[in-house]
Amino acid sequence: MRDLDFDIISPEAIHSGRATDAYFERTDAALKHADRNPRVVAEVTADQFPTGEFELLAGVKDAAALLADRAVDVDAIPAGHCFDGGPVMRIEGPYLDFARLETALLGFLSHASGIATAARRVREAAPDSPVLSFGARHVHPSIAAVVERSALLAGLDGFSHVAAGDQIDREASGTMPHALLLCFGRGEQEAAWQAFDAAVGDDVQRIALCDTFSDEVDESLRAADAFGDALDGVRLDTTGSRRGDFWHIIREVRWELDAAGYEDVDIFLSGGLGVDDLRELRDVADGFGVGSTISNADPVDFALDIVEVDGEAIAKRGKLSGVKSVYRTADGGHHVGHRAGDAPADGEPLLEPLIRDGDVVDDFDLSLSGATERAARDASLVGFGRTDRV
Repeated sequence: MRDLDFDIISPEAIHSGRATDAYFERTDAALKHADRNPRVVAEVTADQFPTGEFELLAGVKDAAALLADRAVDVDAIPAGHCFDGGPVMRIEGPYLDFARLETALLGFLSHASGIATAARRVREAAPDSPVLSFGARHVHPSIAAVVERSALLAGLDGFSHVAAGDQIDREASGTMPHALLLCFGRGEQEAAWQAFDAAVGDDVQRIALCDTFSDEVDESLRAADAFGDALDGVRLDTTGSRRGDFWHIIREVRWELDAAGYEDVDIFLSGGLGVDDLRELRDVADGFGVGSTISNADPVDFALDIVEVDGEAIAKRGKLSGVKSVYRTADGGHHVGHRAGDAPADGEPLLEPLIRDGDVVDDFDLSLSGATERAARDASLVGFGRTDRV
């Protein structure tokens, strides 16, 4: 039997600095050869100045786990805040104590923040509807927990991946795939639905998938008859190639369910849905499962730049030298200024102490629940999704 294993970088490799770009290894060797290890301040930024186009910060917990127990001080914006310029994290210490960690650090922040930003756009598109993250199947399983945590942080109501739930201490949701119906065969949908009803616990919602063999109206009515009063809802996962006018299909299903006395049966939608789909369908559907729109989001293009060496402000061309502070103003503005400069009169500092002398600061909130609350509050304050701020 061939000896195969998964292509997964181990936590040990990440902590040790092996999960890095080769040129950081060369830099490490060169500085040690020259007996040089300056004390630097480095900042993680996506944009130097506020752009008015906000993104949602995530990945801070993993960044803290990476940087803890090293001879550095770290300030960070707590996850769940929106940002559109300036640093989201500041690291101060001997450069060689964190030089090899840059690749992993940026990966933690960039990928999670991109997913959270996309999930928040989904949340804003259907603010009053239950929305679940269904996208873990589109990513490498090693980051499924990152996807689901970032989706919950952004305000989604649930997710589908079981092992991710184990990792983030939340329970996964979901009922049945087309595979269940296919295993029973054409014309045996009732047998499949009834087997599901008999097998799963009472805590699982009875939501029948209703578009496997015949049209959505027919299978929805058959499912309602098969489950009776136990049916909580039907799910339509109709692929884009077969939908036609999806809005009209949903209205027709709703009409026929109501006509048959099943007014309490909800309609949930999934299957390649995007932000525009949710805006169009939120008034005729009761909930959504959204996959690749969230999981396949582009990472935020963070960079880590040294801005001070041994107390002297410095930067490469195109970057702003010197240590900076960022503030949230009462009107939702995002202000970036020199750390030694005056803060806006109504400005709330966003960077908070995260690590001091290698120890994670007890008062820094790394909880998922706290990040979720911040995301809802901050998105409302800054007008997330609007582009009219400068």
